[in-house]
Amino acid sequence: MKKELKRKLDIAFVAIVSIFCIILFFVPTGFENDAQFKNTERVEAEVLTVDNSDVKHYGVSLNGTQMLKVFVKEGSFEGQEIEAQNIMLGQLSLDKYYKVGDEILLIIKKDKSGKKIISARAHDLYRIDVEIVLFALFALFLICFAKWTGLKALISFVFTALAIWKILVPMFLSGYSPLVSSFAVVALATTVIILLISGFSRKGVVALSGALTGVGITTILAIIFGHYFQIPGTVKSFSELLLFSGFNVDMLSDIFISGIFISSAGAVMDVAMDIAASQNELKEQKPEITSKQLIKSGFQIAYPVLGTMTTTLLFAYSGSFAFTLMVFMSKGTPAIGIFNLNFIAAEILQTMVGSFGLVLVAPVTAILGGYIYSK
Repeated sequence: MKKELKRKLDIAFVAIVSIFCIILFFVPTGFENDAQFKNTERVEAEVLTVDNSDVKHYGVSLNGTQMLKVFVKEGSFEGQEIEAQNIMLGQLSLDKYYKVGDEILLIIKKDKSGKKIISARAHDLYRIDVEIVLFALFALFLICFAKWTGLKALISFVFTALAIWKILVPMFLSGYSPLVSSFAVVALATTVIILLISGFSRKGVVALSGALTGVGITTILAIIFGHYFQIPGTVKSFSELLLFSGFNVDMLSDIFISGIFISSAGAVMDVAMDIAASQNELKEQKPEITSKQLIKSGFQIAYPVLGTMTTTLLFAYSGSFAFTLMVFMSKGTPAIGIFNLNFIAAEILQTMVGSFGLVLVAPVTAILGGYIYSK
């Protein structure tokens, strides 16, 4: 009877979260600027011919306008061949150089009637179809391998993505406290994920308690050491554009600090779930085990987990600044100069605080599990 009730609760919760995800997907964020994009259409197109006569080469960078003839594959002008421009600014990170056969995202500006094209501009390569295929393969493998649990994991993945896209970012843009908003959304996502995966059980309570405690500790560490590191939020890409939009530097700094514990939340949750699941298995196999023994076993389980997890965030973050380190090392810049730079110090802060949170969540979860499972 108890197992049947848990199964029904599990199914009901999965259904509720799934429905919420569907609603969240279609609910507008409130920042859709319909007036700005009025009489504008974004469509898939194929490049038929390329005219590079106006493109000038300056070393590895390009300047000028690449003239394209494209075949429109969708939208109001589907099936038509039109002229489009690809304006280059000499910035390798932003410019694209198209060739015949490329699938591109085309921005078409129409007149007031919507029947005549005023201008057409190549925005970027069209990648939506490849992204959908990749996600579909990921979902298929996850469900085939883990079946019901895999489906729940997929739903938790979608829920987390939508929570960040539809709740957290709009809250930032609306002026809510980044620290409070981030912690609230991370706590919500963590709760939903753990309850989806472990169900309404003591294992779920232990994992959730440990994960939320770990996120809380990481948040406090990020705030404290973020203050002493004195790293401005403008250290991140595109942050200066937000300054021009009316955001102040202090708010951007809070968003940067929020990103530290958001980034480590997944790893913290993994450690908490590993220890909670292991302790749960011990309790089921040996019901007479005492609270003290369970805590001791939790610590023994935590040691090898921490041995590998402490480098997880280092690997995750190191790829993002590999190019930067290569540039400074190739110039012979002293290490003391490198590690005092804003953006390098930012990565160090993010890596160390996140790793510190992982180390602390293990014993906390083991202790909580020892007491909760023994009741």
